[in-house]
Amino acid sequence: MKKQDSVFIYSDDLLAYKFSNNHPFNQLRVKLTYELLYEMDALYEQQIILPRMATDEELQLVHDPAYIEAVKKASIGQLDSLKAEDYGLGTEDTPIFTNMHEASAFLVGGTLTAVDYVMTGKANHALNLGGGLHHGFRGKASGFCIYNDSAVAIRYMQQKYNARVLYVDTDAHHGDGVQWTFYDDPSVCTLSIHETGRYLFPGTGNVNERGHSEGYGYSFNIPVDAYTEDDSWLDVYRTSFREIAAFFKPDVILTQNGADSHYYDPLTHLCGTTKMYREIPKIAHEIAHEYCNGKWIAVGGGGYDIWRVVPRAWAFIWLEMIEKESVSGSLPVSWIEKWSKLAPFPICTEWDDQPNMYDAIPRRPEIEEKNAQTLSRALFPIRSQPKKEAKS
Repeated sequence: MKKQDSVFIYSDDLLAYKFSNNHPFNQLRVKLTYELLYEMDALYEQQIILPRMATDEELQLVHDPAYIEAVKKASIGQLDSLKAEDYGLGTEDTPIFTNMHEASAFLVGGTLTAVDYVMTGKANHALNLGGGLHHGFRGKASGFCIYNDSAVAIRYMQQKYNARVLYVDTDAHHGDGVQWTFYDDPSVCTLSIHETGRYLFPGTGNVNERGHSEGYGYSFNIPVDAYTEDDSWLDVYRTSFREIAAFFKPDVILTQNGADSHYYDPLTHLCGTTKMYREIPKIAHEIAHEYCNGKWIAVGGGGYDIWRVVPRAWAFIWLEMIEKESVSGSLPVSWIEKWSKLAPFPICTEWDDQPNMYDAIPRRPEIEEKNAQTLSRALFPIRSQPKKEAKS
């Protein structure tokens, strides 16, 4: 097979991961992004790869067999409500739905499909927007996440490809499930940049969560203050990503691209705009080519304004992968006309947010200074030991 520069993992099967019509986690956003790219002639049939379903054996790389069985029983209405609660299922955040196991395993399989394309050299980059469920734990669902596709994918890369993985999570919520899975593992380095847990689920991700035992020094957290804006956020991202990549020297980079740090997002308190979402994949792309011969796998994540934010933010990832970064102006008319009829409020019609889309933040200098101090504290172990080499 001729090597492709980038592949896009997609099937309507990814939309089967659906808790209810009113749940904030709505996978329609994946289809919205797919169609946006398709309508602007930035995505072609030969670039689209169908996801597969992850096997039980693959899920067990991270998840407890008893938990997987509980998810299966819940999927067909045979799990006792008390037992379901023990597994984090049937909650307000993570309700039970029919065929939940199959839908969840497809999201994981999509990320594993992306992994295999990149790690076998069939593509430099791969994007699975259906993935990014970073709150899933070994034996418990949490925060809209049943199985943790990124954690499974990292373990899969370790075992099948003997890879050192740098995981970078830019969701507004702390990437807790992935962090704790590899907290004592020096061959996986995790970086999470998120809104401080003082105000936001899951409440973890403090700067002093650095790893445990042999993994100490390989977990990095930068909790930014509420109301953080583009420039401060991007300074934290650029600086931390570059310094951590230079320290860790990964074989492959996996980025989780939650789009919920945008000002419009209804569940968070950050003030990002499209300026930020243009830059996030650009830096990841550069660093992947600098350290990993281009090996870059990207997944989705959070993002709860599916009409105005997520399609544009996620489209920028693919446009960067195919090096078509200069897109600007109006979104495709055909896309706007189709989805405007279904959206509950006016959707965005331009690629970029308007200047001054929100009132000036009164504490801006204080927030920026606080974020700079947090960044310095997070990177102190690297900066204080410049000769330290990552373990092989």
